[in-house]
Amino acid sequence: MCGIAGICNYGNRPIENIQAMNSMLLRRGPDAGNYWLSEKDRVVLGHRRLSIVDLSEAGAQPMLSGSERYAIVYNGEIYNVPYITEMLNDKMKSHGEQLRLRGTSDTEILLEAIECFGIKQTLKHVKGMFAFAAYDRQDKTLYLARDRMGEKPLYYGKVGDSFVFASDIAAIKALDGFHNEINTDVLNLYFMYGYIPQPYSIYKEIWQLQPGGILEIKAPFTDWSKDSYWNIYEAAKNGQKNMFEGTEQEAADRLESLLRESIRGQMRADVPLGAFLSGGIDSTLVVSLMQSMSDKKIRTFTVGFNEEGYNEAKYAGETARHLGTEHTELYVEFKDVMEVLPYISEAYSEPFADSSQIPTMLVSKLTKEHVTVSLSGDAGDELFCGYNTYKDMAQGLRIVEGKADFLPRKLRKGIGKICGAVSNAHTPLLYKVSNCFEVDSPESFYRAIEKTDCRIPYISKNRTMLSCNNSLYTDGFLEDGRHNLMLMDMLQYLPDDILVKVDRAGMFYSLENRIPLLDRDVIEFAWTLPIEYKFQAGITKKPMRNILYKYVPKEMMERPKKGFSIPIDEWLSAGKMHEWAQSIMSDSREVAGEILNLKYVDSLWKDFMTNHKWNPVIWYILVLEQWLLR
Repeated sequence: MCGIAGICNYGNRPIENIQAMNSMLLRRGPDAGNYWLSEKDRVVLGHRRLSIVDLSEAGAQPMLSGSERYAIVYNGEIYNVPYITEMLNDKMKSHGEQLRLRGTSDTEILLEAIECFGIKQTLKHVKGMFAFAAYDRQDKTLYLARDRMGEKPLYYGKVGDSFVFASDIAAIKALDGFHNEINTDVLNLYFMYGYIPQPYSIYKEIWQLQPGGILEIKAPFTDWSKDSYWNIYEAAKNGQKNMFEGTEQEAADRLESLLRESIRGQMRADVPLGAFLSGGIDSTLVVSLMQSMSDKKIRTFTVGFNEEGYNEAKYAGETARHLGTEHTELYVEFKDVMEVLPYISEAYSEPFADSSQIPTMLVSKLTKEHVTVSLSGDAGDELFCGYNTYKDMAQGLRIVEGKADFLPRKLRKGIGKICGAVSNAHTPLLYKVSNCFEVDSPESFYRAIEKTDCRIPYISKNRTMLSCNNSLYTDGFLEDGRHNLMLMDMLQYLPDDILVKVDRAGMFYSLENRIPLLDRDVIEFAWTLPIEYKFQAGITKKPMRNILYKYVPKEMMERPKKGFSIPIDEWLSAGKMHEWAQSIMSDSREVAGEILNLKYVDSLWKDFMTNHKWNPVIWYILVLEQWLLR
């Protein structure tokens, strides 16, 4: 796990600028750092290293291929290195040559595969999480690439006349001449979701490369093109066209085999390794399989809260004792939360307001004190119909249609538009009603519920209303409505919220997080399963449960689902966090007034403090204001 950066068409201080970029990636790569400069081609690549596999200098970056045609800076891990190595050996033997390697790093294997097979063909075969830049010195072409689901970040764009890229937007900001304005057009999306969805960023002229994407830019590095080597649309569509024909038990057996293969590859590390354990289905399954494949006790970690209804640590402890892991838990005190708050904007670099970022940072901090790599159970809900919303959406749509069936559809939509036009900051319910009147499918109902009155607090000045992946999603793309909702989450919520939260929190403490459920073969297999194999009679994630109950008693896992959430409304209402919020709002008044409708902000805060009327947008505002003060 590392941090990467680069500049094309640099100015007069290329070395100083790449070093400045590298310095902003120190937490991503605390072990080593360097740069590579090609003066003739006007390209400079930077790298910070978190050593995981091959800790020697043979794994150092930037790295040149054996022929020195390609230079690479790479962030991530390739999990099927033996397979790619075998491909390389076979290819070399067919030409009467022998593969010669300097070390055992996956970086070198990836680089040699790119030279041997080309970028796109290599990416179709590798399994892992990554973001990298590879420069072809012969063709004067720079390639950027990102893993299939977007586990690793990659920003790119223009700063003055230069093309730039980095793992962290803070590294781009470190460049001489960075004057890119805040992209206020994205605020409608930020206040809708609490994050900025790809391909956008908080700055103009800076974008995020899409998951499964490749960007190509040739000298003189002014224009670029984008392509993809894999996308979740095709994976879902192909899976549903080629449905699994075995029984539910056979599906569970096949899934277990794929997960074992994935976990085996992801347990490869030359540094201490462990796992997050929440006590839920997903993380418990990952830990169960890890422990079953290890002759040593797996290190597991969890954080607990004293607030009733938010604490899963006791369940994680029971699971750990049953599985025999070496378990570490931290019961979070309020002082721990207060220590994290000032670092949110630094950890996330642009506004990001999923409040579960706080416990995620705390568990990452705890875990890093003991290990350098941690596996987690993220993505089980999106792949195997785990969220309650998938059930609730279908029921909600039936209720809305039932209540309004007496109205013609055109009239319903007309009423919805009128309600939306007259709604304002003080009538969020009317805004909800306007959305619900206009729905005519599970997908449109999903979008309506996603949206809150969080759209209102910024100042409108001829803004462009940007679209995100979910707003562009075609209703009925897949036959089953719940599968459509799952796919919508995998297009946006998973990569832009969940994976961002986990990556940034871990990297702030130089902890590598790996997600076995996002293995390519696991994803593609999951989409071949009919919906009744995933959800039936109120039981979610059925194939995962069928595996898990071989390792953990069913009664130990039968309890209501809980998210990794915190009582942010209670914490903000009094005490030290309330003082922190008041300070943020006061200190940011001048700069925030150029972006936010402060009258509306004040009314929200007053309603919260006086009438105990909580709105998630309050946290969104505080995070944005803290970011503005950075």
